[in-house]
Amino acid sequence: MLVVGAGGLGSPALLYLAAAGVGTLGIVDDDLVDVSNLQRQIAHATARIGAPKVESAAAAIAALDPAIRVETHRVRLAEATVRALVGAYDLVLDGSDNFATRYLLNDVCADLRKPLVAASLLRFEGQLSTFKPWTGGPCYRCLHREAPRPGIIPRCEEAGILGAVAGVMGTLQAVEVVKELLGLGERLSGALILYDALGTRFTRIRVAKDPDCPTCGGMA
Repeated sequence: MLVVGAGGLGSPALLYLAAAGVGTLGIVDDDLVDVSNLQRQIAHATARIGAPKVESAAAAIAALDPAIRVETHRVRLAEATVRALVGAYDLVLDGSDNFATRYLLNDVCADLRKPLVAASLLRFEGQLSTFKPWTGGPCYRCLHREAPRPGIIPRCEEAGILGAVAGVMGTLQAVEVVKELLGLGERLSGALILYDALGTRFTRIRVAKDPDCPTCGGMA
């Protein structure tokens, strides 16, 4: 499976997926480890500051289970390469931190019929869902047709985030990935989980497909 982003969400997800025995993990990230990452990006360590995040995450996985096959992709997703990259894996976990990547992944995963387990977070809150629009549920564009204008929603490094909130959401992503891979339980296609850390509250809401969605409106 493919994990996009080895940061606050991808770090805990990668470690738990490796511990669960997911045999092949692809990691996409073009960034380097910075000291400011360490309060939430638990796959990295002080000794690896300055190293590529994909290599740092691979080292953490190898220390946990050297039998896991790790495929590192030190790139930023782009329209020219994303289809080949996503097409090589059965399932995608979106741990990215920008809207351009989220929408690009959503559109390609829908077109290639690859389940997409996506989360986002800010300050003390998080969101989580699984998108499989070909099964009748919504895609990300059904929730948010277009990205907000630049500057409307601050990035995590601008607004701040409680590091453990990233751990909660990344771990929940790992749980949903395992459920998708094994066909277990009630999964999240058609539902959105909202996490409020300050209120210690999870809320589950139903989300319907938008029949006019430009990405998945024509799917069954």
